Amino acid sequence: MSDSLERLYLAVLAARDLDPATSRTARLFQRGPSKMAKKLAEEAIEVVIDAVNGDSEAVIRESADLLYNLTVLWASAGVRPEDVWREMTRREELLGIAEKLPKSPMKLPKVASPRMASRRPIVALEGRAARKRH
Repeated sequence: MSDSLERLYLAVLAARDLDPATSRTARLFQRGPSKMAKKLAEEAIEVVIDAVNGDSEAVIRESADLLYNLTVLWASAGVRPEDVWREMTRREELLGIAEKLPKSPMKLPKVASPRMASRRPIVALEGRAARKRH
């Protein structure tokens, strides 16, 4: 798969300076990162909708669009596919290939201090019901 993404990345780089009137890639580069990000988000939503609807063929088509738009955004940001693979390898070494790193460092439980005892409990909303977190 990485060879396919590398070929796509190189094709995106080659197309970015073409005529925006005839090249979708050049048009995205001309419109800038915010338009690229919007297109990427639209494609991601389409993949999700098709997956929820159980339409595997549509998921395949929309995933190809998603990867194309992701590659365009990478090229715009100066990110190469090998940069992403390097991060994937780093994560695999830490957690295993099928795990995602947490967005923030894991927090250890803290011992309650007397000052904390006077604070109100944290309330989390789940759906429409509220419950206290301990």
